[in-house]
Amino acid sequence: MVRLVLFDIDGTLIQSGGAGEKAFARVCATEFNIPNGTERLHFAGRTDPSIVREFFRQYEIEPAEKNFERFFASYLFWLDHLLGETAGRVLPGVHQILAELRALAAPPIIGLLTGNIRLGAQIKLAYYQLWDQFQTGGFADDHEDRCQIAIMARDRGSQLLQRKLAGEEVLVIGDTPLDIACAKAIEAKTLAVATGSYSLEQLRQHHPSWAVADLQDVCVKQICSR
Repeated sequence: MVRLVLFDIDGTLIQSGGAGEKAFARVCATEFNIPNGTERLHFAGRTDPSIVREFFRQYEIEPAEKNFERFFASYLFWLDHLLGETAGRVLPGVHQILAELRALAAPPIIGLLTGNIRLGAQIKLAYYQLWDQFQTGGFADDHEDRCQIAIMARDRGSQLLQRKLAGEEVLVIGDTPLDIACAKAIEAKTLAVATGSYSLEQLRQHHPSWAVADLQDVCVKQICSR
């Protein structure tokens, strides 16, 4: 049975109306004096620090710790500000699947597996009144590599259960091929959802355990008992 369920955030739980990307762009312009600094950056499925590192590389900015700290301090300010100005939403089926997971006879631990830094994740999910739904997680503060974040999220779930989790006891839910890849890195089951920037067919090409158009199409009892 599945004992730990880990959700990605952007494109899986919420669409923020582009608030995150807009916040990145504001930082590029206001802190580093580079208008349109995100034009050549790819965001989907990546970790925040890896995106910032790519921005620094493109514009020959030293990837020093002080510059990362400067970037993220400004990013968090703009993210909090812009969430109220963008037309975001909780994605279809999210409240339903969270309720159904908790209604199981043996409910799993519900956590996050995200490329967001932890405070960025909290700001986003708190805005949509979802933050308190999650008991644990792995974040981009933990590591720049998504596969390493997956290991840390699994291990935190193990600590809560006070035993080691087998791969088949973990379910990762996400909307990009990178979510599928990091789940496979810990031998977890994968549920791909086509509510982000990838189509159902594109996601199926990466061989997730299951793939659905949105989370309304999920039979929780079937997935968590197999």
